Amino acid sequence: QVQLVESGGGLVQPGGSLRLSCAASGNIFSIYPMNWYRQAPGKQRELVATIFSGGWTRYADSVKGRFTISRDNAKNTVYLQMDSLKPEDTAVYYCNGKEYWGQGTQVTVSS
Repeated sequence: QVQLVESGGGLVQPGGSLRLSCAASGNIFSIYPMNWYRQAPGKQRELVATIFSGGWTRYADSVKGRFTISRDNAKNTVYLQMDSLKPEDTAVYYCNGKEYWGQGTQVTVSS
């Protein structure tokens, strides 16, 4: 059984940065794509970024150029570096790999 635990969320001013981490109890990074999703109040969950086993990455248009997904296979951890944050980035962010989901971490962008 794989468990995913996110951390790093919080309150930040517009234009600021945060780095989210997702630590896995099992080694799934080398096999499966890892994803970051987010869900804002009253909205559907949306895919933000994906990192594939070969290292290729893909981003939603809304975060392209501002967010960077990366992973450390030795630490079984995937990261989401978020720069130039906007109020519309406010959401609960979830880590996902295969059928496994983390509990989510709140990101609030507000002055």
